[in-house]
Amino acid sequence: MENSVESPTRPSEELAAKRASRSLRDYAGIALRGFAMGSADVVPGVSGGTMALITGIYEELIFSIRTIGRPEFIRSAIRLRIREALEILNWPFLVAVFAGIFFALLTLAQGIEWFLDNQPTYLWSFFFGLVLASVITVGKRIKRWSIILLVGLLAGTLSGYLIVGAVPAQTPNSWWFLFLAGALASCAMILPGISGAFILVILGKYEFALNAVNSRDFVSLAIIAVGAAVGLITFAQLLGWLFKRYHDATIAVLTGLMLGSLRKLWPWKETVEFMTDRHGELAPLSQINVLPPLTVAGAFNMEILIAIVVALLGFLLVMGIDRVANVQGR
Repeated sequence: MENSVESPTRPSEELAAKRASRSLRDYAGIALRGFAMGSADVVPGVSGGTMALITGIYEELIFSIRTIGRPEFIRSAIRLRIREALEILNWPFLVAVFAGIFFALLTLAQGIEWFLDNQPTYLWSFFFGLVLASVITVGKRIKRWSIILLVGLLAGTLSGYLIVGAVPAQTPNSWWFLFLAGALASCAMILPGISGAFILVILGKYEFALNAVNSRDFVSLAIIAVGAAVGLITFAQLLGWLFKRYHDATIAVLTGLMLGSLRKLWPWKETVEFMTDRHGELAPLSQINVLPPLTVAGAFNMEILIAIVVALLGFLLVMGIDRVANVQGR
């Protein structure tokens, strides 16, 4: 199979070493990466986990979140040994990341909502290019591909393709369902290729959550956030275990998830079935990807050219981020 790349104690030792060596400037950079994660998570179909991977903080994020669920941290927290708990927790890193995510959600929700309503083709084009480049940059982390890793890639691709093709449902706004939606969305948020926002779409809670952000409905947001925290900590235990024991296989599956998610990000779609939402308005229920018309009113369809340029910008942005990260890591 595959040798573990990390011993059971190594992640915590590496986290402690990173924490000791970082400056305020370093944490400002981490907050910017969190901002990128939050920006992606606002859009259904784009995963914040993808941004964490391409900006180089994904594994540290998983292991840092995983620490919150460890027995030694829980014991210290229950006994109110705050200093001891903070020594165990990689808290400066987590604070920087989630501050960036939270700031992005507060500041970009209205802008993203406007683009989704008014210029969806260009928004999807940008993220299509971004995720396509992410597949390349993350896939390069595996130095030697094998049959087993290719099977993992295929399984991840198929899973991502099927999940993003799921039909959204109408669901209750009860507190327990908001909690559940937050938990499931947070699991997807740290999975590259599966968007937490899209899980909310499938559960019929994306529009509700977006409106809650824009209207400052902090009660509903708090319930969703608590559910997200529980789901995040729980799921991080599994991901951390997989990274320690099956690192390359995990990367292969995550790369496949991103590849499969491109189905959702294709800019041109045709709605084949509608539903009536809770407000009595028609909303898309089922969509298929289509090719854009080459001409409009007898002239070349400029939307195609603009969409290609926008997708190329997203592609080059990720390749540039990856190049800078590689230079800094040398």
